[in-house]
Amino acid sequence: MFARSYYQANIVDFLEEDPDKILGELAHNHHFALDISQKNAWLEQIEHLKQNLARQYSGKIFFEFSVPRMGKRVDVVLLINNVVFVLEYKAGAKKYDRHAMDQALDYALDLKNFHEGSHGRYIVPILISTKAAKRDNILTWYQDRVAAPLLCSNNDLNDIIALTFKDLRPDHTYVCGLSDNEQEPFDEQWEDSGYKPTPTIVEAAQALYQGHKVEEISRSDAGAKNLTHTSNCISEIINYSKQNRRKSICFVTGVPGAGKTLAGLNISTRTVDPSSEEHAVFLSGNGPLVSVLREALARDEVERSKKSGASISKKEAAQKVSAFIQNIHHFRDEGLKSGKPPNEHVVIFDEAQRAWNQEHAERFMVQKRGATQFDMSEPEFLISLMDRREDWCTIICLLGGGQEINTGEAGLIEWFNALQKRFAHWDVYHSGQLTNKNYHWGEDLNAKISGLNAIEKTALHLAVSIRSFRAEKLSDFVGAIIDGNADAAAQIKNDLGQYHIALTRDLDTARAWLRRHARGTERLGLVASSGAIRLKPEGIHVKSQTDPVNWFLNGKEDIRSSYYLEDVATEFDIQGLELDWTGLCWDADLRMEDGKWGHYNFKGTKWQNVNDRFRRAYLANAYRVLLTRARQGMVIFVPRGDHDDPTRPPQFYDQTYDFLKGCGIEEM
Repeated sequence: MFARSYYQANIVDFLEEDPDKILGELAHNHHFALDISQKNAWLEQIEHLKQNLARQYSGKIFFEFSVPRMGKRVDVVLLINNVVFVLEYKAGAKKYDRHAMDQALDYALDLKNFHEGSHGRYIVPILISTKAAKRDNILTWYQDRVAAPLLCSNNDLNDIIALTFKDLRPDHTYVCGLSDNEQEPFDEQWEDSGYKPTPTIVEAAQALYQGHKVEEISRSDAGAKNLTHTSNCISEIINYSKQNRRKSICFVTGVPGAGKTLAGLNISTRTVDPSSEEHAVFLSGNGPLVSVLREALARDEVERSKKSGASISKKEAAQKVSAFIQNIHHFRDEGLKSGKPPNEHVVIFDEAQRAWNQEHAERFMVQKRGATQFDMSEPEFLISLMDRREDWCTIICLLGGGQEINTGEAGLIEWFNALQKRFAHWDVYHSGQLTNKNYHWGEDLNAKISGLNAIEKTALHLAVSIRSFRAEKLSDFVGAIIDGNADAAAQIKNDLGQYHIALTRDLDTARAWLRRHARGTERLGLVASSGAIRLKPEGIHVKSQTDPVNWFLNGKEDIRSSYYLEDVATEFDIQGLELDWTGLCWDADLRMEDGKWGHYNFKGTKWQNVNDRFRRAYLANAYRVLLTRARQGMVIFVPRGDHDDPTRPPQFYDQTYDFLKGCGIEEM
């Protein structure tokens, strides 16, 4: 069985055991060369705990307890009575660093949210700065039984533990409404209880890039098993194509947040045949997603290399990462320059629904790429590139229903048109979602597969959102909102459980709500439609360029980061990515009018009706994207408008606000 920690023992046994023996076990389970700084850190922690843990405590102690989702380990975990104490050591530190406090709280939240044995427990994160001055701590509980971080100097750990149990005396009523004697004692196998993480796409990419399997970093419940089934199904298709020298295309569909990108990244990190040159590549036309993932992987690679003693430069790390994730446009342009087949046998096209139709692709290729003649849609051209291979190949198209958000994006239809036109010799695997309105754009997709070697594989559809570990039905709730069905939305809202949604007419109130709910390094940010031009009087400038890398990855101290709640991300910046908490700023480009959505574009000095059915769909999909970006909760801000401003009178916003309130969203 996988060992969750490098060392564990009953506290009484730990206090009696020789420090060198404890160190030896830690070093043995470390599996890497032990540098002197790590050795000294462990010795200092061992000595500190031996001096500060009272012998009357019954419970367990764990050193280097694994937190798989974060790819890190907690310095020390103590199980005493009914409480989990999470200890983060900063040896020699003379102050209590904010980042270290967040780190301790992050570990506590990870256990609370994803470790089954900790779900109902009180969890107390403690930052121990061994040379800092003593602080007077006040114990504050969040509603989920996690405490705000406590600060510990060299000699007051016992005082903090005693403070906790004094606060949790059986006759005390807490903010969470439960008392200590309502908790069951720890199970003997607490450390081995189920761990069901839901990583962000950035965390998942980092873990997969390090060699972890998708099963190790994703939930294992019935709904999330779909992700493993999908990955296995794709692998089987690839193997069959290779063994039988077939050319195949595989359409993977899914609701927002279901793990389509994760499934694609999982395939691209596995060489088709480790002993050969055959490999897969992950391609995306989503510029922000590519930039954010590449930068995150490069930063992580540099950080991990420093810890291992084999330091590499940021440039070297970026070069390695570029072979893992590529921009689809570079792949396309290379095929335009050369008539040779691609090196790859397997290509994964992320967000394949955003591939261009023939009109848009032709105009771009002629005007921007200097092609003298181009008469193909982007799907047709991309398939033709892989069709150059004489042996075998597999194309994996990851498609989000209702996720087309820009002019010329053709959805699933253009891929089937291309297959019918030129590639009837290919094997076509699909998920059976051909009658789903979010994929067919009003056309009969079943008719389009006639004459093709089409095989239905239900495992190729990801029906459950795993982005939000708090609400699997979020995509259904958002779908009802976009459909304008308040009654259906209100019904689903009752099933969203711990997912938090709030509604306000004041932007500062929305910001305060976000800051109140986000804990540790949980990421929060403001989002808005790219057409939300008249949010400018509220201080929201959607036309101001946001750097996705800084916005998504930089810390709380950086004014360019999402944490500052100043710069706003649009659907183009955030599609395929996510935050823990979002503030959606809703403008009059999509407004409720007498029970139906009105679609508008601001041009010149006024709003104009959007009549084209494709542009109306793009606008509705933009809000669908924005409404499905939050993992834990969101607040929706709808302005009050201004009677003196003809571009934003109150009637442009009031019906929208009332509709959202009718969807069951709580007013603040």
